[in-house]
Amino acid sequence: MEKYQALAQSIVNYVGGEENVLSLTHCITRLRFKLKDESAAATKEIEALDGVMTVVQSGGQYQVVIGDEVENVYAAILAISNIQGSQTENVEAEDEGKKRSLLDRFIDLVSSIFTPILSVLVATGMIKGFTALLISLQLVAADSGTGRMLGIIGDAFFYFLPIFLGLSAARKFGMSEFTGMATGAALVYPALPAIMGGTPLYTLFADSVFASPVYMEFLGLPVILMNYASSVIPIILALYFGAKIEKTIGRIVPAMLKNFLTPFLTLLILIPLTFLLIGPVATWAGQLVGAAATAIYAFNPLLAGLFIGGFWQFFVIFGLHWGLVPIMINNISVLGYDPVVMAHFAASFAQVGVVLAIILRTQDKKLKALSIPACISGLFGVTEPCIYGVTLPRKKFFILSCIGGAVGGGILTALGARFYLLGGLGIFGYPNFIDVHTQELSGMHTALIASGAAFFTGLALALLAYRRLAADEKPNDEPAAELPLGGLAAPLTGKIVPLTEVPDAVFASECMGKGVAIEPAEGRVIAPAAGMVTTIFPTGHAVGLTLDDGRELLIHVGMDTVQLEGKYFKAHVEQGDKVSAGQLLIEFEPDKIRAAGFKTITPVIITNTGNYQAVTATEENTVSFNDLLLTTI
Repeated sequence: MEKYQALAQSIVNYVGGEENVLSLTHCITRLRFKLKDESAAATKEIEALDGVMTVVQSGGQYQVVIGDEVENVYAAILAISNIQGSQTENVEAEDEGKKRSLLDRFIDLVSSIFTPILSVLVATGMIKGFTALLISLQLVAADSGTGRMLGIIGDAFFYFLPIFLGLSAARKFGMSEFTGMATGAALVYPALPAIMGGTPLYTLFADSVFASPVYMEFLGLPVILMNYASSVIPIILALYFGAKIEKTIGRIVPAMLKNFLTPFLTLLILIPLTFLLIGPVATWAGQLVGAAATAIYAFNPLLAGLFIGGFWQFFVIFGLHWGLVPIMINNISVLGYDPVVMAHFAASFAQVGVVLAIILRTQDKKLKALSIPACISGLFGVTEPCIYGVTLPRKKFFILSCIGGAVGGGILTALGARFYLLGGLGIFGYPNFIDVHTQELSGMHTALIASGAAFFTGLALALLAYRRLAADEKPNDEPAAELPLGGLAAPLTGKIVPLTEVPDAVFASECMGKGVAIEPAEGRVIAPAAGMVTTIFPTGHAVGLTLDDGRELLIHVGMDTVQLEGKYFKAHVEQGDKVSAGQLLIEFEPDKIRAAGFKTITPVIITNTGNYQAVTATEENTVSFNDLLLTTI
């Protein structure tokens, strides 16, 4: 890190100092600053720095092109300054959010807040589930030391969930993390249950569904105390407004007093506001959502299960499942169980059944080698390898897995199964169905039946439908075996565009390396040869490869598409993955990207051009996956 600190400090100084930086993010090659005053930046001095290729001012961003080391320089800037990466992401998200639908913004919000805590949430849920199983089987007594210790381990995270959400929500909204955690801690303050156990002063909204006893007042205003342990909606909504309060205070308070006066005033305003208004309203809203979900279930449990179970994997692909996860958590918090969204449980077993059928029938060694670990992963509830690596490229098998998921979901809801916990996935998810209050096991038995039905439905349908056709065995994207010496196949299909005509000075000047650009005709990027993924940006818009023959390749889909923050992109590989020729790297939606106002022209560059005497591009006007694109000498 030390080798980048001098460069990082110089860049910060030359862009006008920290006080001139509104936000900072980075893409695969460049730092992207938003500056208060771009004229205050010393562009010539920055371009003269060793380690900087050039500077581009475009789209309201001051872009410092670094190249492959951009992530290290970005990290160094965060380390030596008060510029916060989380704030950067928030500003970018706010700007982009204005262009996105309400549903897209909601899904992004929920996934961003829950993703950082998801692993520990699942882990503690598994502990709660297995504890309930041990107590049900009378292997452990609930009041024994072992039972109590397991209860502490499993319950603590869920009880103090508002504190953890306070951290992740503060990051999402660009708020001080510890102020967010302090707000969450206030909601689970230990003395609150004792206060609520006393005699109420009076009752608000008496004789209505919102009847609320008042146990205390604040400055003469009634405080409606509620149980916020394990709650989700109140803390998220509180910090949404808290971030705005904090930013407003930050603009008013003198700079020398900000460090302590900003959190002081923010907490003094936000926490009473949360108890007086935000918390009760959010809790009532959560109760209404839970009631609505239960009403849908009551209208027709079977249809609800068929719908959730059948479409769950579509929801996962498009990220829509994040819109249902809060409903499930809210139902468990409000009702003590979830009777609706839990219908997704069987979908992973249907996916495993389909993949097992492919393993049994396929003669393709590569496909079998890919399917076996994907099948094992699916048993533990992680179905992405099954979906993206096996069934989705062979669309009919993906559809068959959805049918199996619908069968399992329908059985779960028709037989009245319920999620009492949000715990393990796959085979570790069965304890989620144990009633933690009565230790009743019938729900788990139903889950075993439903998951078995989903598995065997997927397996049977796939075995019946399987045909050993080339179209089913592989996507048929492997580059042609016969290429001239030094030849490289095209990673995309489309129209050839000279690199000098790319509407970006960095690529057009060839300072990143020589190559060619492609205006894509379809939304897939494949590996043109065997190698390793050296860089894959989280937004999925660009990938760097080091091929087995030593060539280093950068494929950058579109211009400024990093600003889409992953929307319309899906990466199928991770950094460090070994890839083979023809393997799918990225999927994207070119029409939607263009409709959003971004160009899709895609540079394909040999970034270590200096190692070769010449890099020449094909003379053809268009290319497909099997065609020669570049030749290195």
